[in-house]
Amino acid sequence: MNGTWVYAMAVCLLVGWNVGPSCSSQDPLPPPHPRPLGIGSISVGGEIGRRIDLTIEKNLLAIDVESDFLAPFRERNRNEGFIGLGMLTDSAVKFAAYSKDDRVLALKDRLIREIIALQDLDGYLGMLVPESRMWKLWDTHEMAYLIHSLSSDYRYFGNEDSLKAARKTADYIVERWTAEPDRIPGGGEIAYHMAVTGLDTALLELYDFTKDERYLRFCSEFLDLPGWDSPIVKGRWGNIEGHAYAYMSRCLAQLHLNHIQPDRALTVKSKNVLDFLLKQDGLVITGTCGNHECWHDTQDGGHNLAETCTTAYLIRFLDELLQEEADPLYGDIIERAIYNALFAAQSPDGRQIRYYTPFEAPRVYFDKDSYCCPNNYRRIVAEIPSLVYYQSEEGILVNLYTASEAQIQLSDGNLVRVKQETDYPNSGNVKVEVSPSVSAEFAVSFRIPQWCVSPSMSLNGKPADAQVRPGAFTALRREWKEGDRIALNFPMELRLVKGRKAQSGRVAVMRGPRLFTLSPSRNEGLEGIDLRMMVIKPETLEGPFEDDSVREGGLSCKIEAWKPDTWYPFAPTEFNLTLTEFPDPDGRSSYFLVPNPEEDDYMADELILN
Repeated sequence: MNGTWVYAMAVCLLVGWNVGPSCSSQDPLPPPHPRPLGIGSISVGGEIGRRIDLTIEKNLLAIDVESDFLAPFRERNRNEGFIGLGMLTDSAVKFAAYSKDDRVLALKDRLIREIIALQDLDGYLGMLVPESRMWKLWDTHEMAYLIHSLSSDYRYFGNEDSLKAARKTADYIVERWTAEPDRIPGGGEIAYHMAVTGLDTALLELYDFTKDERYLRFCSEFLDLPGWDSPIVKGRWGNIEGHAYAYMSRCLAQLHLNHIQPDRALTVKSKNVLDFLLKQDGLVITGTCGNHECWHDTQDGGHNLAETCTTAYLIRFLDELLQEEADPLYGDIIERAIYNALFAAQSPDGRQIRYYTPFEAPRVYFDKDSYCCPNNYRRIVAEIPSLVYYQSEEGILVNLYTASEAQIQLSDGNLVRVKQETDYPNSGNVKVEVSPSVSAEFAVSFRIPQWCVSPSMSLNGKPADAQVRPGAFTALRREWKEGDRIALNFPMELRLVKGRKAQSGRVAVMRGPRLFTLSPSRNEGLEGIDLRMMVIKPETLEGPFEDDSVREGGLSCKIEAWKPDTWYPFAPTEFNLTLTEFPDPDGRSSYFLVPNPEEDDYMADELILN
């Protein structure tokens, strides 16, 4: 047996999963357990960097923090409810660590000071009247994210007062609940893991910092994380067992506990999620999942599709799995989710956030800055820098392609500057410069997107001696010296992707990780027409073209189409449609009927495992 085969099979056996691409002797050696960089060690440009900056400038710094977030915690006169002060503060901490912007640092410091000042002597942090605390919705959920935000301040800024406050609130919850073990936060109105979403992950993070066994025992024994066995429940009914965001949050807690106390039972639910998403039609074309906050597999793209919280937690979930398995498929889904579902959840000017982002219905902005979705949007955008590069004992992994620069310290202490120059995903041309402080041998691995049919790579102007294959990591192990340059080319062709279930007989138009959509406001003559019944003429698809209507530097494509019920093979088409990038706020339809759904030119979705 060769070493690559032995390592790959060991990973498969250790993890015990078989939902991604199969391990075989032909696969390149995956980077062992990549770990993300600290968000303060990278600067990001391109469309990702623009969205980060936009979220800071036009959203985070534009919020009325006093009225919308702090006032309810000063008044403390509510019987139940959720604001998301902890979520907001967590995003402010991470944006401050990333940007080092004095205004963001000042906002972060103010929020942390206010939270600590609002904490009761017994550790309570919330806005409910005494008789409702802990047990009414959503008090424990609110406190969980306050713990998260305080812990983040300790992680990124070393604030001991924040860690102390986080522990006080955690102790308040642990002591109250263990004293009354038969009581359930939320009173049983909904699944208890949904009522306390974020609590287990917050306490396990505190355990990492403090090594206090009480937090570990509470999660492993009292909450019985290894024994949590809720199935994938489709639809919103009963006590909402199938709430996708809460479910993935609990999976993240199980995977975290598995690092501390390895137990194969802690990976079963994550395997079930992957199986549902990739084999049972749970993942939709925009790279996300869920309808009306819950699991669904119909492929319907209607009004309540793609809760922003669900998109945020799917990205986190896939990031965790990427670290565990080094499977490039997870990076492929992450980038599709970011460029489509996530960025479409924000208005072009950055100010408004959506609760849901459908792909075949009008999209509506949420009317508040508080509550879960706006806050989870801010949190995940603040975390995107950590998804670009990873490091391992072997070296460096490049996961997302975007203009960026990072300082990466290898395990031997060598400091490596990595710089990307690219307009990806407008094109697939990427230049990466690797400059170690001291010339040394290590590996630099690149995720080769599954959608790219003919990728290529060169090193210092010559073809790289490496297997460059779609859907794999390509590793270059050599002695690197300052200024070494890798050029990647991912040719991007417009492609027609077959729909499934509710989208059967239809195709979506994609290019690279991007989905295109039809906006009636950008196309004349569509009033009163059922967009789902329009038939496109596939051979007329052309583009991309420069189009600033959605964003500066954006793209569009064109295609001819017939009105519903008027097409036949030789009939003239009535429309020359312009399709814009999916974040177009007026996008209404992203799948289109075709004359012959069995045409060989239509592609299956490369992210779906058959």
